[in-house]
Order: sequence, then structure tokens, then C-alpha cells
Amino acid sequence: MRLVQLANGDLRGVAIVEEPHLVLLSEVTTIYQLVQRALAQKAALTKLATSLATGDRILYDNVYRQESSWKLLAPIDVPSAPQMMLVSGTGLTHLGSARERQAMHAEAMKKSEAEMTDSMRMFEWGREKGRPAEGEIGVAPEWFYKGDGFIVRAPFDSLSIPGHAEDGGEEGELAAIYIIDNEGQPHRIGMCTGNEFSDHVFERRNYLNLAGSKLRSCSLGPELVVGCNFSDVPGRVRILRNNVSLWAREIRTGEENMCHSLANLEHHHFKFAGHRQPGMIHVHFLGADALSFGDNIRLAAGDVTEVSFAGFGRALINPITVDETINEAIRVEPMV
Repeated sequence: MRLVQLANGDLRGVAIVEEPHLVLLSEVTTIYQLVQRALAQKAALTKLATSLATGDRILYDNVYRQESSWKLLAPIDVPSAPQMMLVSGTGLTHLGSARERQAMHAEAMKKSEAEMTDSMRMFEWGREKGRPAEGEIGVAPEWFYKGDGFIVRAPFDSLSIPGHAEDGGEEGELAAIYIIDNEGQPHRIGMCTGNEFSDHVFERRNYLNLAGSKLRSCSLGPELVVGCNFSDVPGRVRILRNNVSLWAREIRTGEENMCHSLANLEHHHFKFAGHRQPGMIHVHFLGADALSFGDNIRLAAGDVTEVSFAGFGRALINPITVDETINEAIRVEPMV
């Protein structure tokens, strides 16, 4: 099942994708409400959504082309409390990304690419012990914090290169979406297309800059896929400049293309008690296969990124903007 969130002025809505239409659900206005209701009723999410699909039918093309009064939102949020969403991710999960990180960090550390960096060493640990037998615990993956719900952008919203940043680069991947129930048990709601935007120039200076390179906006959607197949998922990433394709790459994600199993990634994310707080939404990026930065592409204002994956609905499209450069230090006012 594929779900979207919509807004029409002050109105909010949830709809099931039934190409070429979107069918609005009754009684709920957000996917967060829908999921909370499913947990409270101990009902299957897909069955509950189907039972509520009694609203208007909207032409999806009109919404997607931005020719409708309805606007696509990110497919998950907590509107009244964005701090109730934790956005994080795992790197070094795909061979392609590991090679690019190896080259990036080898340059920064003045090593030859034949010498193993810490990044490639961590990737190799994943290949050796990242897919444990069911019920067992494998090696911990790389993990990073990205922000809370404040940094999530909707489809067609801009991804902005901050004024303090050295760069901004797309990372086309899938993100898994979770909710924590009242007993502290995590539940996977589904997955969606994502663009996990980062500062690769800053990271290249030193791999310890990874944490800071991730603290910026990202985008999700348009569709949240419930019950998706995550074994082998082909996709495509494209960069447009002046409406002309500047760079494009066929990519693959899914467990067959990763050194860690999804179960191992989930264990190491939710083993922390602080990640199991009731009512919390978690958005966890699952890693990228290829980056335009690896081919020396530097995104500029006006560029447009497109990310799509087979089985995950329509492409995620975002223009790039650049914030005004920060030339003066941020001043903190003392309380006296």
C-alpha cells in the first residue's frame, strides 16, 4: 500500500495511491494519527486505511504537477511537535558508497587508496559480521544523527545549502519509518524515497567532520510504502541544470546490495533506550549507492535533484537553493 499526506490551505489529508487517483481517508488527517489509531485498535495498518478510504478521489497528476489546490507533504510528520521525530541514518552500507568514502578520506588523510581508511575498515566489519543469523547480534554499523522533524522537506520544496556550509550534495536512498508504541516497542510503518542531503566537501577534510556534515535539511516522499519489498530495489538519481540532465546514475539498494541486514541495522538503532520513547517517530536513512559528488559534481542554486526507486511511486524532486553566507559569528546572549 502507498500513502501520501496532503495539504489544501489549512486542511490536511491522508490518501491511498490508486493510480491515477489519490483516495482521501476519512476520520484522520495525518499518517501519524492513522498509525496511532492502528496501534490503539491493534488493527493492521493496511486494513484500517482501506476501511477509511471513503473520501474524494483526486487526480494524482494534477497534484504532482502542482496544478491542484492540494499540495504534497512529506509522507510522515508530527505537525504539533516536530521534536517528536528523530532523523538519523546509517552509512557504509553499500559497496558503491564505501568506495567513494574510501577515496574521499584517503585524500584527506594523505593516504593512497590502497591503504585502508577507518571508513573502509568499518565497511569490511559489516561484510564480515553485519548479517547475523536470526535472533543473533551482528557488528554495529556507522550511525549518524541528522536532526528532528524541523529539517524534513516535502517533495518539490527546496533543499538549501546553509550559509555556513562548504557544499551540499544529494544522497538518493530509501528511508525506513518507525513509531514507538506506549510500551516502548518499535514498529516499522514502511519506507519511502529520500534525499539525505550532506556537505561532502566538509566531510572530505576529515572523516571526523561526518557528524557536522549531516546537520541540514533532507527530503522524503512523495509516498510512504507499507509492506514493501526491500530485498533488491533498483533506482535512479538525476541532477538537472537549466532543465538539462547534468548527471544521472542507475543505483540499487535493498538487503542484497548491503553489507548489513535490515534487522541488524534496526537492532543497533533501537538498542538505545532513548530511541524507544513512546510516541516518537523515527526516520532512518538506509544508505546511498552513488553520489554525484563522487564524479566531481558540485550542486548550485537552481539545480534540481530527482530520486526514484522501483515500487516506491513517483520521483522525489527538489530544487537546490543557497543561503546567504554567514560572515559573522553567531552571538549568544548571556542571561543575567
